[in-house]
Amino acid sequence: MFFNLPTLLTWARIVAIPLIVGIFYLPLDSGTRNLIATVLFIVVAATDWADGYLARKLNQTSKFGAFLDPVADKFLVCAALIILVWLHRADAMVALVIIGREIAISALREWMAEIGARRSVAVHMLGKLKTVVQMVAIPFLLYDGPLFGVIDTRIWGTGLIWVAAVLTIWSMVYYLQKALPDIRANVR
Repeated sequence: MFFNLPTLLTWARIVAIPLIVGIFYLPLDSGTRNLIATVLFIVVAATDWADGYLARKLNQTSKFGAFLDPVADKFLVCAALIILVWLHRADAMVALVIIGREIAISALREWMAEIGARRSVAVHMLGKLKTVVQMVAIPFLLYDGPLFGVIDTRIWGTGLIWVAAVLTIWSMVYYLQKALPDIRANVR
């Protein structure tokens, strides 16, 4: 369905992207901007779990929702990475690797679906792990300050985003290997 609670939560992730970006243009001190953007990102990212849970619990799964959910996730992550590069909190190479992989794997999945080989590139635990690490790294980098007076979020976020980049490459290689027999069979 186009408008049910799970799908509306997915749409909320997309609508929140300009809000997160816009926070960094407000005439607030950097600590306040960082805190607001971090909290908003965490709340919005949590809707990814909530929409899937509610879709199953309320029996409101749909092909449209299954399409829109990963698109919203990719938009959110890509927008956050661009902000972080702009703020000099993430390396452009990390952003290129993660964004490039998302484009490549999305295109691969579309092609595999077209040739009837969707299962060869089904979501794998490695891709889920990559997403979890990204979703922890990004708020640390958005916050960019000491957390509870102990945790240096810049150091932790930087380390985790590089781990996410490695997992990104690893998962891309995994998906390409799984699709390779179907690719070979359909390339003329």
